[in-house]
Amino acid sequence: MYKLIYPSSLLLRALSLTILTIMIKPLTAQDNLSYQMPPKDIADLIDAEPTPAASLSPAGDQMLLLSRPSLPSIEEVAQEELRIAGIRINPRTNSSSRSAYYNGMKLKSMADQKETEISGLPLNPKIENVSWSPDGSKIAFTITLENGLELWVTDTKTAKASRITGAIINDAMSGLPYRWFSDNVTLLYKSVLLDRGAAPVKSIRPFGPTIQENKGNKAAVRTYQDLLKNAHDEALFEYYTKTQLRLVKLGMGESKLFGNPGIIRGFSISPDGSYVMIMTVKKPFSYIVPYSRFPYTIEIYNQEGNIVTRLADIPHAENIPKGFGAVRTGPRSHDWRADKPATLYWVEAQDDGNPRKESAIRDQMYLLEAPFNGEPQKAIAFKLRYGGINWGNDEMAIAYEWWWQNRQEITSLWNPAKPSQGKDILFDRSWEDRYNDPGGFETKRNKYGRLVLQTTQDEKSIYMTGLGASPEGNRPFVDIFNLENKTSTRLWRSEAPYYESPLTIIDENKGIVLTRREAKEEVPNYFLRNLNTGKLDQITYFENPYKALKGIQKEFIKYKRKDGVELSGTLYLPADYDQQKDGQLPVLMWAYPREFKSAEAASQVSDSPYKFIRIGWGSPLFWVTQGYAVFDNFGMPIIGEGAEEPNETFVEQLVAGAEAAVNTIVEKGVADPDKIAVGGHSYGAFMTANLLAHSDLFATGIARSGAYNRTLTPFGFQSEERTFWETPETYFKMSPFMHADKIKEPILLIHGEADNNSGTFPMQSERFYAALKGHGANVRMVMLPHESHGYRARESVMHMLWEMTTWMDKHCKNKEVRTKP
Repeated sequence: MYKLIYPSSLLLRALSLTILTIMIKPLTAQDNLSYQMPPKDIADLIDAEPTPAASLSPAGDQMLLLSRPSLPSIEEVAQEELRIAGIRINPRTNSSSRSAYYNGMKLKSMADQKETEISGLPLNPKIENVSWSPDGSKIAFTITLENGLELWVTDTKTAKASRITGAIINDAMSGLPYRWFSDNVTLLYKSVLLDRGAAPVKSIRPFGPTIQENKGNKAAVRTYQDLLKNAHDEALFEYYTKTQLRLVKLGMGESKLFGNPGIIRGFSISPDGSYVMIMTVKKPFSYIVPYSRFPYTIEIYNQEGNIVTRLADIPHAENIPKGFGAVRTGPRSHDWRADKPATLYWVEAQDDGNPRKESAIRDQMYLLEAPFNGEPQKAIAFKLRYGGINWGNDEMAIAYEWWWQNRQEITSLWNPAKPSQGKDILFDRSWEDRYNDPGGFETKRNKYGRLVLQTTQDEKSIYMTGLGASPEGNRPFVDIFNLENKTSTRLWRSEAPYYESPLTIIDENKGIVLTRREAKEEVPNYFLRNLNTGKLDQITYFENPYKALKGIQKEFIKYKRKDGVELSGTLYLPADYDQQKDGQLPVLMWAYPREFKSAEAASQVSDSPYKFIRIGWGSPLFWVTQGYAVFDNFGMPIIGEGAEEPNETFVEQLVAGAEAAVNTIVEKGVADPDKIAVGGHSYGAFMTANLLAHSDLFATGIARSGAYNRTLTPFGFQSEERTFWETPETYFKMSPFMHADKIKEPILLIHGEADNNSGTFPMQSERFYAALKGHGANVRMVMLPHESHGYRARESVMHMLWEMTTWMDKHCKNKEVRTKP
């Protein structure tokens, strides 16, 4: 079913010339359409009012309901945008240009379920950056205006919102632009510099050439978008990200300056509110990595805004060794201990940050208590790469470490007061093994409002929750884990025909848990479940926004690949479909390949047959309303056991997985074998193009926002650690661009013109289109203005759905099938 070509070094050289020739050929516009609309059934699903988001208060006595608008207009998405240093900034608001927002707030009492609309909000607010105060008495958030962001606070007793600042909040970088102090009335926020003047204007006359130089240092970085390119970009980056921290006490008048202005990439407050840790980016900036890898300082300030100490001076990270598990040298991952008033911790690599270097210890943790004038104390060491900490108390904490090459994950118990005792391993497993995943440890708020391990009253056991993967599908659970004998006892498990997930253990003594419960045709809602009595009280009553999908038939299917690997997928059929009467249907198959290190893990079920049928802009389920069967998330594992890399047999496994899926739905009598379309987004688009190049299984393909030429991502992609120069044959074989001459089925390419996802540059689709066109393929390329890797504007999404519907109707549903002689 497939044919492979293996390149020699001479062929690669010749190929490079061919690629260059194709790249310099201009593309001519063919169809300049206005935005189109899909069929009404599909459009109505897109325009359906989204279900509100919900957030439980720290005390568990109130729930915040946040209403969400439908998709924004293309005018909103098309606003001016700066793409610099790996971030995208709206210069009018000095904030992220692509953030989502809420447009309404309600408070719901958990005791009597009474809902109260938040008063005092402006008309049609754009609400972002929502967070509870540590005690839950207040809620802070920002509101985006035409000229900037304001900071607001709601008092939960009165349900009244009040504006705290003007439109001066600087939200250009990631993370909340403000932080609560533990007293619940003090906020520290990032402000634009009020005296910064006008933004830098690019000179018509360049100052000079842009020069980069490397003096023998290895800097094998992956492909990034939106990097700095010249001195003007640097000036813009500094102008929009430079900020001044300000301190405000609610009800106490004006704010005051805190510390010095700078490019503050992050800041955090000690649990007791006595100190603030500030991370400030410094020059020189880099043109090959985003700002997260620029040099920066870490300084500690007291409550008055005076510097106490400079904790660290972190150099740039252009030359991190290649490979997953590679990290910066020197200190990293600084944070406050959640269980202490003011104690810092961090880790430092002991292997030069290089996963290929042999080392008995990979990372070492250090602790430093206030007032930070002593020597850092060694805590625990990690034989694998540090993966995080759950703090409990002075005698109990949970440590995590991991290793990419074998997908190993170790979870350990340790005593922070006696770190020399080392760690007591609780779980040592492969994170790919979902069936034996013990779950994660639950946390609760302590007196500082920080999350610490949730224990029983005697502190001998900890609570755990998890997805509960099983051959029958995911069945979420609540366990209690005994720290002395290292055994778990199951307190509760989700039961068919529902899918119910535990979200928070509100009262461990009474066994009260907040859950989210759903079924095939029941929209997710929130419940209070009593683990002791089994009593279930419904809290929210959200309605199904997708009435058009009512009655859709959903079947969870298991099948096998020809090599014995067990696979699964979900088959959706039209509501009125009758196999005896309607026979075979046209089919849309949709998937996303994933890499595994074991066939056993790849065979495990990763979904639930009892989940509500939900739909988003990128879902393939729209077409079940148009007479198609949809086989969604059909298994496409790429396996490499032991020393073998999964991608060595990527194409063979891809085709085998597709064959198994096609054979299964054809044998069920549902699918017309001549009318099956395949599609995917991102790596799923890469899959689609490869399947059309290496098999004859499909009538057509739809590839959205994909990468097709792996030589354009030469330092690795997806889960591939090796570079192009280490394994050129793999890069060549996996690239559908190199096999464009073998694609004979019609293919629709869709891409956002402003895609900033690593590796999926818009150029990938443009060059692939040129290659396909050069070989006479039946291909259409649709470039969506102003869209990134995911599509946001209503006009863009509607047009994408129109393109896909029109394409599939022509090349799949209404395809002319020639009678075989």
